[in-house]
Amino acid sequence: MRTEALAVLRCPDCHGGLRYRGETRDGAAWNGALGCARGHRWPVRDGLPHLVDPAQVRGLDRIMRVAYDWFGALHDPAVRFLLPVLQWEAIDRQNYLRRLELAALRPRRGGPLRILEVGVGGGANIPLVEAGLPPGLEVEYWGVDLSEGMLAQCRRRLIATPPRHPVALLLADAHALPFPDHRFDRVFHTGAINAYNDPRRGLAEMARVARPDTPIVVLDEQLDPHRAHGWYPRLMFGALTLFDPAPRSPRALLPAAATGIRDEQASRFYYCLTFRMPAARRAAPVSRRARRASPRTSRRGRSG
Repeated sequence: MRTEALAVLRCPDCHGGLRYRGETRDGAAWNGALGCARGHRWPVRDGLPHLVDPAQVRGLDRIMRVAYDWFGALHDPAVRFLLPVLQWEAIDRQNYLRRLELAALRPRRGGPLRILEVGVGGGANIPLVEAGLPPGLEVEYWGVDLSEGMLAQCRRRLIATPPRHPVALLLADAHALPFPDHRFDRVFHTGAINAYNDPRRGLAEMARVARPDTPIVVLDEQLDPHRAHGWYPRLMFGALTLFDPAPRSPRALLPAAATGIRDEQASRFYYCLTFRMPAARRAAPVSRRARRASPRTSRRGRSG
């Protein structure tokens, strides 16, 4: 990660600023550590900031992290070739990316526009987002993921097909995004929030780091409630969602101040949930200590 990009980061424990000490290579932080004034330290290894405390990764997050670390290389081929067979139709990525309203982005004084993908995985969305951007914009693409294996796949993709805009990748937990409030002009997530240990907290974090009135787009599994399904699609859907007893849109878990809510089916197996946050009534950052003390959110309380 470029050293100047590190200024965007905040400590996921206390939200304090971070300072890098260590080796640099071609203007990028390479091997060293990021530290805050309160003494929290986060390693940087081979150019990748590790802003995750493994002890705080719990429940399904821990299981899915291990799975993606081991099978990351198979993820993109499975999505491209196997998933359309299982659900009898391909996922139209452009359909849900249109909800980001990329064409409406305009230059902003004082720095680049920033796009955040929470759960960047192998980076398959990066070229599609770039293709939807108006020409001539100064843009930074930020991708976070809990799996080091998936980020390794993303880095290989970026080397093989260099992006037109700077891309910053980091290992981070969606429950504790290492960014200040209102920093990103677009925020989106695809394909994992149903397995989050606390989906409500994940949505709140996406809302916190988004600029006021920016579209926040979330996509994950839900069997289309408005279509008839035979035994085969029901069987395949159950096989794909063994980790969740009731996979559905987490609309009921959105922040209370959310506006412009649009909850729709993106395909037979996937919903697309879009919302925005107004300038007022944003929640203050919650420390990791306070999150540990609060009761765990019930996943069974979600509704479509």
